[in-house]
Amino acid sequence: MPNNVIVLGTQWGDEGKGKIADLLTAKANMVVRSQGGNNAGHTLVVGKQKVVVRLVPSGILHPDCLCLIGSGVVVNPIALFEEIAELHKAGIPKVEERIKVSGASALLLPIHQAIDKAAEKKRGSKAIGTTGRGIGPCYEDKVARRGLRVGDLYDLDSFKEKLRALLEYRNFLLTSYYHESEVSFDSVLEQVMAVRDRLLNMVCDVSALLEQGRRSQQKILFEGAQGTFLDIDYGTFPYVTSSNTVAGGCVTGSGAGPLDIDYVLGIAKTYTTRVGGGPFPTELNDEVGEGIRQRGQEFGAVTGRPRRTGWYDAVAMRRAVTINSLSGLALMKMDVLDGLEEVKICTAYKFKDGTVSELPPLAASEYEGVTPVYETLPGWSESTFGVTSWDKLPENARRFILRLEELSHTKVAILSTGPERDQTIYLSDPFAD
Repeated sequence: MPNNVIVLGTQWGDEGKGKIADLLTAKANMVVRSQGGNNAGHTLVVGKQKVVVRLVPSGILHPDCLCLIGSGVVVNPIALFEEIAELHKAGIPKVEERIKVSGASALLLPIHQAIDKAAEKKRGSKAIGTTGRGIGPCYEDKVARRGLRVGDLYDLDSFKEKLRALLEYRNFLLTSYYHESEVSFDSVLEQVMAVRDRLLNMVCDVSALLEQGRRSQQKILFEGAQGTFLDIDYGTFPYVTSSNTVAGGCVTGSGAGPLDIDYVLGIAKTYTTRVGGGPFPTELNDEVGEGIRQRGQEFGAVTGRPRRTGWYDAVAMRRAVTINSLSGLALMKMDVLDGLEEVKICTAYKFKDGTVSELPPLAASEYEGVTPVYETLPGWSESTFGVTSWDKLPENARRFILRLEELSHTKVAILSTGPERDQTIYLSDPFAD
């Protein structure tokens, strides 16, 4: 019986991972985040209550679930405690006591946000479309070995010395290259010191906790952020995030072992969305695309930006299945396609030289001139909203899903027909299969 399950996005993020993670954490003892930062917003709907979690794992809604933030996550301490305050206000019990943070996690500071915004501004029309939350610059400092970590807060003298050196370097870049105002040492130190003690009370060895959980047969959910095609190595570079969003990143960024994973559940919508710049072969810039955007409420949970919308892309999904070793798929927002006369699935990419490929390229530049090859299926007029049984779905909706499985080379395990927990069809259970 699977005890360790990864949940991750298989498109360009915003696939609905929050709902699925929330559903599965009802069975989990621990939920761990392993990459990204507060640029990843998961919207959870419970009854009439909507909760957006960013840094905090989705398991926080379950009072007996331990929520872990692994070493691969970049932690903005100010944002973390603002989020905790929001969760307290929403009536979620024992929030702070149930969150554990790796001391090896990188600290995201105000200087990183300033650099992020300045860099996007300088890129102009070639802006990547970051959230401006400083994620990329923080990872950059981590890899360059000049960044600070949560564990550095134990030794204040050393912390101040490292902070001063970091700000000296970053402020030179900020003022001399980007021509923006510098970020002061005193202001950063003051903000960090205001939450230092609370943050250090959360610090633990996340990898050791995961190993203890594995040995005692506890159920552990690894919660991915963003999506496969925002991966720094396998996404549409350079229009990507700054971490590894694939299954391998979940292992590295949490401290689990590769052979500890029992099941990898990929999340995808019945269509495709993307935020910011970058290639998007199936994008719909017409009334169909706008209809999907409005019915699906496709606006960013963190930024509020409208998402680009398009048809389901089986070409991209085949790559996602391979590089994540997907065990199954959770298909989201089935009801958004209700009422369309026809629905389409992208089955291949046609390049400008006439060649056709069933797998996507690995760099944004290689998408130039790509046109999608579509297979068109009849739509359905009946509502799928809230349906909880496969047999009660419209016949054409079932045919669409079965064909999607064939073209994507993977089976659908969970089908979501609405935002509520009970608006779900279970075809198999990742924690039981």
